[in-house]
Amino acid sequence: MTVDKTALTTFGSTTLFVLLWSSGAIFAKLGLEHASAFAFLVLRFALAFSVLLILGVYRRRLLPAPGTRQRVAITDLLLTGGYSICYLLALDLSITPGVLATVLGVQPILTLLLLERRLSIQRLTGLGLAMGGLILVVYQNIALTRFSVTGIAFALAALGCMTIGAIFQKGLRQKAVEVLPLQYGTSLLLCILFVPFQPIVIEFTASFLIPLVWLGVVISVVAQLLFYRLIQMGNLVNVTSLFYLVPVVTAAMDYFFLGNQLALLSMIGMGAILLGLIQVFRNEPPNQRSGSLSNSISIGRRWSSASQRRDSK
Repeated sequence: MTVDKTALTTFGSTTLFVLLWSSGAIFAKLGLEHASAFAFLVLRFALAFSVLLILGVYRRRLLPAPGTRQRVAITDLLLTGGYSICYLLALDLSITPGVLATVLGVQPILTLLLLERRLSIQRLTGLGLAMGGLILVVYQNIALTRFSVTGIAFALAALGCMTIGAIFQKGLRQKAVEVLPLQYGTSLLLCILFVPFQPIVIEFTASFLIPLVWLGVVISVVAQLLFYRLIQMGNLVNVTSLFYLVPVVTAAMDYFFLGNQLALLSMIGMGAILLGLIQVFRNEPPNQRSGSLSNSISIGRRWSSASQRRDSK
């Protein structure tokens, strides 16, 4: 019996990523019990930036290649800064980790809409199911559960930032360790700009430091490096389809560790999103997979060319 080491490695990497990424919301929620949102973000980004600086010094490379630095910084404003700020503010406004993960689980569908030029009946059906599920989740948590409208808005904003940022990230043909220091440095500066206008409260206890280290090192460095590696190794639409596993795993963690159970309508919505994603990515033809990849690379090339022209002026 032969073992496909490549397939085994891929399975291990994707499983590890899903588990790490799913745990992020749980540790973020725990950290917010001992610090205000922007205080937590500033310390998290400062810790991640410090670790990435050490890696950069060790590799003797701290910045991305010339001509791409502006694009890296702008990508960060979406993929790291904007996403993380909206994500944490949604949690701070009482959106539960399971609900937030369910909303973010629609990302593969949005990626598909932005990259695919032609959609089959099968994919349109899956799209309708997933979007219908998202509507149920949002309705449950605004109209019935009376969650904060602002909190749901931040959750949807995090979804938009993650989707567009992942597309721009695909066009960066560099190693993640070469772009992440600048990205996290930009995110840190972005958060510091908000500090004078936000309450800053921190309780330096073990209950705070553990979530801080988990978010600052395990999620912001280890999981991010793994995510970018998966994006650059494979089709963007297929890689982001990993996120359909995150709502289920996060909802399970949310229930077992925090005691939050999804309402019936939200569970139905999650099921619709999962069925929609399975329908979209079931039996995907090879030509469509390559089409998704070529479209995302084309977007990246157009942006890179524009960035290089601006840098040369």
